[in-house]
Amino acid sequence: MTAMVHEPPTRAAEILLESFHDLETPEGFRAELIEGEIVVSPPPGGAHEMDLWCLVRQVTLHSSARMDYSGHKGLKLRRGGRCPKNHIIPDGVFIPHELDLLREADPWMEPEGVALVVEVTSSRPDGDRRDKRHCYAKGGIPLYLLIDRERRMVSLFSEPRSDAGKEDYLQVTQVIFGKPLDLPEPFSFTLDTSELD
Repeated sequence: MTAMVHEPPTRAAEILLESFHDLETPEGFRAELIEGEIVVSPPPGGAHEMDLWCLVRQVTLHSSARMDYSGHKGLKLRRGGRCPKNHIIPDGVFIPHELDLLREADPWMEPEGVALVVEVTSSRPDGDRRDKRHCYAKGGIPLYLLIDRERRMVSLFSEPRSDAGKEDYLQVTQVIFGKPLDLPEPFSFTLDTSELD
């Protein structure tokens, strides 16, 4: 029987991660480490925030499970190979209230316990559509909701799968703005997308 030896991260990966953690961004900007690239995003506009608030309000009023919410929680998502973990700040994170994970969470927390992450497209829509989707799938986050303002569409990704170096969700349900979207357990309600802009 041979023991598996895991190679430590390369010095370049260590430097990238150190540089990311040392980065100082202007107030309101977000710095993320996505697939080995440091991405700095400007503060979102008002329509972006209103779309996010529309979702938060409906989850608060209609979800069958009580949820805690954060719009600023950083997630560390594993990535294979020699690259450092992805460090992403979703537009929204929902965690079942009974888990009480947010109260003592570090600024960058592991994704275990997260029920749903939300992104609303803005300055880098393809990053939300592709890169972040793959990162969330690899992190095992059960549900990813993408409010795509440019395409006027809401996509719900479910059943994350990560094997043979490929990370994605096996199921996707898409509706155009104005059509209802059923959210599965633990939410178990129909999302009204008619207020999205």
